[in-house]
Amino acid sequence: MADVHAKVTRLFVVAAIAEAISWAGLLAGMAVKYGPPGNELGVQIFGPIHGALFVAYGVLVLAVARVHRWSLLATAVALACAVPPFATIVFERWARRRGMLTVAEPARDPVPVG
Repeated sequence: MADVHAKVTRLFVVAAIAEAISWAGLLAGMAVKYGPPGNELGVQIFGPIHGALFVAYGVLVLAVARVHRWSLLATAVALACAVPPFATIVFERWARRRGMLTVAEPARDPVPVG
């Protein structure tokens, strides 16, 4: 069971970082779209990518919150952090420092001697 918890937690961390990177791409695409030369290609590429990662992050927040038994407030803050650019990384680092992403090691059977 700890292996599943570890995988879900790792996916959450990857999604938090990827969502922030997609924000950067989307912001760059918007800068190009609304400035000269007015090319929409960046938004057309990063818009759907960011949307998918936004949803993936939200689903993984709910999964990790359940696995790690986060409070309702912590879960709500994690979900809200998907809205401002780069806040998912800030939340992930904050949660890691507070042990909210720690996965317990499975108990090992003692090795028989002799």
